[in-house]
Amino acid sequence: MNARRRTVLAAGAAGAAALATGCGSSDEGGGDTSGTPTASNGASDGPSDGASPDASDGVELAGTGDIPIGGGTVFKEQKVVVTQPEEGEFKAFSAVCTHASCLVSTVSDGTINCPCHGSRFSITDAAVEAGPATRPLPDERISVSGGTIRLG
Repeated sequence: MNARRRTVLAAGAAGAAALATGCGSSDEGGGDTSGTPTASNGASDGPSDGASPDASDGVELAGTGDIPIGGGTVFKEQKVVVTQPEEGEFKAFSAVCTHASCLVSTVSDGTINCPCHGSRFSITDAAVEAGPATRPLPDERISVSGGTIRLG
């Protein structure tokens, strides 16, 4: 192999390593990852299975009327996406893609969409609808009370 080809291959390998590092995660979860997700995400208007007793103390995300029926909203600062698959049924998932830890950006046509590599997840259960992701988005815990959606 000639010197020029080796130089090009070495530069390409270094670039790929840098890209992989940028898409990876660190001890703190990287710039686009969330904290430890909780086990339950279901919420409805009223008492919620899985809602913590102190859920009223959680961070207010939105009013129930702010989440479109059959769609959802991404809350970038909290790294969470809240969906409303059916009227009055609210779900919450991590907004960090399970493929390369990018933040999902939109919710449309029944899917939560990642801009980095095109992964799409169901608004109902965060199951992978299109890869390259192979794992669903983790659940996040929310509570819905008095027309307000709270994280935690």
